Amino acid sequence: MAQLADDCFAFGGPLLPMAEARRLLAERVRPVADSERAPLAAALGRVLAADLVATRAVPPHDNAAVDGYAVFHADLKPDAETRLPVAGRAAAGHPLGRPARRGEAIRIFTGAPMPEGPDTVMMQEDCRLEGNQVVIHPGIKRGANRRSAGEDIQPGATVLTRGRRLRPVDLGLAASLGETHLTVARPLRAALFSTGDEIAEPGGALPPGAVYDANRFSVAALLRAQGVIVTDLGILPDRREAIARALAEASLAHDLIVTSGGVSEGEEDHVKAAIAGQGQLHLWRLAIKPGRPVALGQVRRTAFVGLPGNPAAAVVTFVALVRPLLQLLAGETPREPLGFPVVSGFAYKKKPDRQEWLRVFLEPQAEGGWLARKFPREGAGILTSLSETQGFAPLDEAVTQVQPGDRLTFIPYAEVLA
Repeated sequence: MAQLADDCFAFGGPLLPMAEARRLLAERVRPVADSERAPLAAALGRVLAADLVATRAVPPHDNAAVDGYAVFHADLKPDAETRLPVAGRAAAGHPLGRPARRGEAIRIFTGAPMPEGPDTVMMQEDCRLEGNQVVIHPGIKRGANRRSAGEDIQPGATVLTRGRRLRPVDLGLAASLGETHLTVARPLRAALFSTGDEIAEPGGALPPGAVYDANRFSVAALLRAQGVIVTDLGILPDRREAIARALAEASLAHDLIVTSGGVSEGEEDHVKAAIAGQGQLHLWRLAIKPGRPVALGQVRRTAFVGLPGNPAAAVVTFVALVRPLLQLLAGETPREPLGFPVVSGFAYKKKPDRQEWLRVFLEPQAEGGWLARKFPREGAGILTSLSETQGFAPLDEAVTQVQPGDRLTFIPYAEVLA
């Protein structure tokens, strides 16, 4: 079961800067300890729980990089054509089967093991065959077109490091070493529910004053994209008893509980009161826009995150807070999303001491590079600000204004929402 230190997130007073929030996460959150052996076919997206150390070389033998002729470089004339009899054949999976002799050429194909003796491969396009002899032009370098054993991986090398989220190429690397299984962290288990008497299930009638539940579907998809097994507990009413009961039950079989809505301090925000007596809720008044009302703590020993009720704010705070939390709980080495520089195509003013996540789309510039355009509506409840843009342009707390032509950092949604 996921565990957080008892004093993990106690904080009061001014808005908590995001850098401090992330520091506290890294310092206090303990990963889930369970691991298991998973077949390669089921390991994609899992977090590696033990280093993969090579027990053999890849490739296991010297081999030809091209189709051509394997020769002894010492047999070649430095300033004239060389004629050599073709005395054997080696193909991938079909080695020559004997040491080669000086003064002969061996027909060889890409990937075939190099015969014992020859040190160079002449590409077939650079020589010509006359009867049973190959005519080789002068000038080829010793060792050309020959790949050495262990060129990719040497025995004893750490190929994949614990804490890595496995990608398709990682599975290929493991297979190239002859591995069939990898030791991975078991998937995190998260319980998810929305709160609010005004929240309705999509597909049904919409009562007066109600809205359909968008957050649960967005957040569930974001969790699953991180390899989390999600238990959807639906929509809970604004009643302390119902929320408390759901939290207690969810804490028994999950590593994380995620809710949306009800985490502010208004009269109809009941999540904080529901946790009292069965855990700790340290309300994070985060210095972030959109998304200031975020709660983080624990129910018994299960981590808890309460996201804002506004849809765009829920997604932004998931990226800023829940995503790094999931990495830590899973034992994944935290990885900052990759961003690249773009040029601002807009003017904007913001308050100091607050991080803002602008939602932008890009236009190519005639002189090269990209121009960022800000979505015209920036409200915390405008989900189209995410669906109709391509990424975030985060502004640090110290920034108070942006002018056209300023340099920004652009983080594509593919880096943080997939």
